[in-house]
Amino acid sequence: MTTDAPLYEVADLHFRYARGHVLDGVSFTLRTGRFYGLLGPNGCGKTTLLDLLSGLKRPVSGHIRFKGRSLGAYSRKELAREIALVPQNFYINFPFAVHEVVMMGRYPHLKRFAPPGDEDRRFVREALAAADLGRLARQPVTALSGGERQRVIFARALAQNTGMLMLDEATSNLDIRHTLGLLSRTRERVHQGRLTVLAVFQDVNLAALYCDELLFLQEGSLVAQGPTTEVMRADILEEVYGVDGRIRPHAEYGLPQVDFRR
Repeated sequence: MTTDAPLYEVADLHFRYARGHVLDGVSFTLRTGRFYGLLGPNGCGKTTLLDLLSGLKRPVSGHIRFKGRSLGAYSRKELAREIALVPQNFYINFPFAVHEVVMMGRYPHLKRFAPPGDEDRRFVREALAAADLGRLARQPVTALSGGERQRVIFARALAQNTGMLMLDEATSNLDIRHTLGLLSRTRERVHQGRLTVLAVFQDVNLAALYCDELLFLQEGSLVAQGPTTEVMRADILEEVYGVDGRIRPHAEYGLPQVDFRR
């Protein structure tokens, strides 16, 4: 379910590190109830863009509006109630139990010094089930594999129960069953009108299977944005990645897929 109301309005966004520009004049709009894929080669600015949209970094210039307000006008806690981020890298060195880490997603919704209530525990149970973590709920997170830990952080974001979910290669360490399971459950929430997603993918075919729209970044600039069926094109892939491929429809879903040439 989509609406015409813009969720994000990004205008002429610039960001740089000491080594130089990372984002250079990026502008786009995201609308509610859509699954967006963010694609581009390594170092093109995808993670930086997510950090800016989630309020973790501030732009050098340009403007980000979220729900009609400047993103900078929100407090950290307000943003945590609205936006959940599954980062590319996340380290937990203390042996919290898995269910305790997932419960951390509920903290933005709790009053100061208030313990979790029945609703919070319900969200945690649902998130553990969605990430197939029920049997690991009492295990220390430090004893898990990399893929299992990634599922814990994904579950924490689901328990946060925000309207906006950002995924930074959030399935990169997962086996294909858990990748498809989590992305499918996430897409169901999008189609139920409960969620908007912006996800960084390295696998363009996986992105095309799940995303309503794609955004392509190249060297800090937005090369293309639009419905997946319109922008998943051989010429755009060649411009962005410098690769040669042939676009074909998926045998079951009819969605565009690419066969790469060696």
